[in-house]
Order: sequence, then C-alpha cells, then structure tokens
Amino acid sequence: MAPHAPRPQADACTVLRDQSYGPHDRHRLDIFVPNGAPHARPVVLFVHGGGFTMGQKGGPDDVFYNHIGAWAVAQGWVGATMNYRLAPDHVWPAGADDVTLAARWLQQHAHSWCGDAPAVVLMGQSAGAAHVAGCLARWPAQQPRPSGAILLSGLYDLSTLRHSERERLYYGTDSSLFAERSSLPRLLAGDWNCLYTVSELDPAEFQQQAAQVVAASMERTGRWPEMIYLSGHNHLSSVQHIGAPHDTLGPVLAEFVGRITARVG
Repeated sequence: MAPHAPRPQADACTVLRDQSYGPHDRHRLDIFVPNGAPHARPVVLFVHGGGFTMGQKGGPDDVFYNHIGAWAVAQGWVGATMNYRLAPDHVWPAGADDVTLAARWLQQHAHSWCGDAPAVVLMGQSAGAAHVAGCLARWPAQQPRPSGAILLSGLYDLSTLRHSERERLYYGTDSSLFAERSSLPRLLAGDWNCLYTVSELDPAEFQQQAAQVVAASMERTGRWPEMIYLSGHNHLSSVQHIGAPHDTLGPVLAEFVGRITARVG
C-alpha cells in the first residue's frame, strides 16, 4: 500500500510541522495547506489509531499519515494530522479532550488558510474514531460545532463491547462507568453529521460496534446511520489506501465532506 500512497508535494502545498495546540509534548499538529491565496475551504483533521496506547501522526519522511494530508490537499482542503496523549498515563477522557482541543485550535487559527469561520471535519480510525466520537459526545454546548465526523472502524458503546487490555487501560475496569463513558447515546442525541465505516475483515469487536451503531440509530431515529461497508478491507487498509490509484473510499469521503461543508464552498 505504501508505494502507492500520495505524498505531499512542495508545488501543491505547504506543510506546517508540529504546531502546538496544547501544553503536552504530544499536543502537536501537522497542517497541509494548498498553495495559493486562502479562500473558503474546509479543514479535515485526522486522528490516528493505535489501541489507545501507541501511534503517531508521522514525521516528514513517513508515508502514513502524511498521505491523508496530501489527499486532503488534492481535494482543495486544508488537511491536519494530530498526536494525542496515550494510555496508560492518560486515561479517559484524555484522548477525546485532546481532539476537542485540537479542533478548537483549528477553528481559532485556520482563518489565515481557509477564510473566515472555517468548517472543521473530524476523521478518526480505530482508537482515533473512538476519540472523535468521544469529542462530539462531550462537545461544549456554547462553542461552535465541527461540521461533522468520519468514523472509520471505531468503538462507541462500552456496555456491549468485549473489552481487551487496550480498552481497559484507557476506559478502566469499572463496568458501572461504561454507560457514562460510552459516546454512542450522546453522539446520536447530538444530531451530528456522521459517516461510519466498517471493514469486511475488521476484528469481531469492530463488527459488533458497527452493528450496535445501526441498532441504536434505528431505535432512536427510525433510520439507518450513514454506514459504509468496505468489502475486502481489513482494519488498516481502509485508511491506508486513501488517495491511492484504486482508492474507492476516498471519493465517498470527499462527497460527504463536500455535502456537510457546502456553506463554505
């Protein structure tokens, strides 16, 4: 997958590395800005996975996840990739709070790249999707909202999830707190614009969580959520192939971002 992933090109964009969005050493963003005068365009913020305990946005010479920034630029957007604090040193809701902090930072600083009041779309994979969901579920009521979220193979309902050691390190082991720490009820109650995906070859717990999203959405709203089933993909390939020559997911994501951010087009 790596040889076919897009890479940021100097003639297409400027990359601002390791921008600080908070006080911790891992509160860092890479920002991919299309060359040319700023105009109204969205920002897509990508949050990596890693089982809550590991993972990186990538350095200048890494393919992943610079390819997400390059893909965003190819759509005419600003891309951003972030690091966040990790378990076991930083437990729930640290990851979700870091996504909130990064999104708010972009809302406040991206006007120089995107024009006034930039639309911010959050995009996370695996643990990153769990943190994005947690961010939306806990979003401060008085603050301008992100336009929506792309949730790739995430975890949302701790009460039904079969917990591994990774989830226990982040969410804890007290099952009486699982309902409170689940993002799904408040995510659905918040009427967010969300696009979910699940891969054919995802591990069983991610398949179960996707089914739980569908069931909870049907019970609450009587409608299916916007859920994409990725035939032939595994847990990592879904995000790693975005922007590659035979990418089938990227165009779907681009249509979704365009639809929910049309006001800034």
